[in-house]
Amino acid sequence: QLQLVESGGGLVQPGGSLRLSCAASGFSLRFDAIGWFRQAPGKEREGVSCNSPDDFTTNYVASVQGRFFISRDNAKNTVYLQMNNLKPEDTGVYYCARRNRYCSRYGGDFGSWGQGTQVTVSS
Repeated sequence: QLQLVESGGGLVQPGGSLRLSCAASGFSLRFDAIGWFRQAPGKEREGVSCNSPDDFTTNYVASVQGRFFISRDNAKNTVYLQMNNLKPEDTGVYYCARRNRYCSRYGGDFGSWGQGTQVTVSS
């Protein structure tokens, strides 16, 4: 069974950091692009960042540039989203999703999704 499981969310103060994990089971993500999406309360889901199989990251939200970083550990079949200097506007449910080979900012291009993990940035 193909499955993605996110973890690492929580409540953090502005300026703090979190590292989200996206662990894959039932398949190897070695050849997959892994996208990170988020959905803030009352807003549509948006593509945040995507990491290609050759470990190249594209950020789709200008405000995360220089703050969010993706890394992958193929041995652990896990992709990470390191989020630094978090801001209240980063609050939302974060999802990871897989797509064969190529990154995209559009959720409809991704076939498998995790259940999401809540990130709340508040003082």
